[in-house]
Amino acid sequence: MRREKSFRGISQRLAAHYLRNLGGEGETDDHIAGEDWSADLSAEVINVAGSMELTEVTITFEGAEETIAPLIEDFSRKAMRAGG
Repeated sequence: MRREKSFRGISQRLAAHYLRNLGGEGETDDHIAGEDWSADLSAEVINVAGSMELTEVTITFEGAEETIAPLIEDFSRKAMRAGG
């Protein structure tokens, strides 16, 4: 199964760090792999309003549904950003 999710306000480096904390390994921040899953990461700066820009990291998760569903849930909790 393949699922793609985007996260705003987080850097690609930090996203890769979170994936490593969730059991993944990788030499670069572009591809992290764990037991029975892998994730490809990319980032771009997007305009959200007027001159306000944010980094949006897109992660393509691959693996069995029973493996990546909890991984995405755990990652999403780590990547959540509170306003302020």
